[in-house]
Amino acid sequence: MTERKPPGVSFESWIDKQIREAEARGEFDQLPGAGKPLPAASDTTYDELWWIKQKMAREGLSVLPPTLALRKEAEDELARALDAPSERVVREIITSINVKIRDVMLKPPPGPPLGLKPYDVEAVVRDWRERHA
Repeated sequence: MTERKPPGVSFESWIDKQIREAEARGEFDQLPGAGKPLPAASDTTYDELWWIKQKMAREGLSVLPPTLALRKEAEDELARALDAPSERVVREIITSINVKIRDVMLKPPPGPPLGLKPYDVEAVVRDWRERHA
């Protein structure tokens, strides 16, 4: 691609010629995804950040506002506490997430409201005992 566009030749035909010659040389044959269809768009509107969203989905990443991330973390921690091996671990997990919830209640970050209150440790321990009886 070090070749310069000759004067008097349109960019479109010059680029088309380069692509055609590269294709004839087989330079596109071993590219990842060769011969596979493009992923179908979920809707007809154009999203200029489509590639970022696809990369994040492939990497298993998500970006949530801090309060929504804490809601998800609290839900996951409650589930983890209910499956914990001992009452001591249940108390540690719930106490730890309660600290985070209280911090956000005292200093709300931007974004949607948290909509959570600290868990009742004794109630969670009671639920844990019932599940492990």
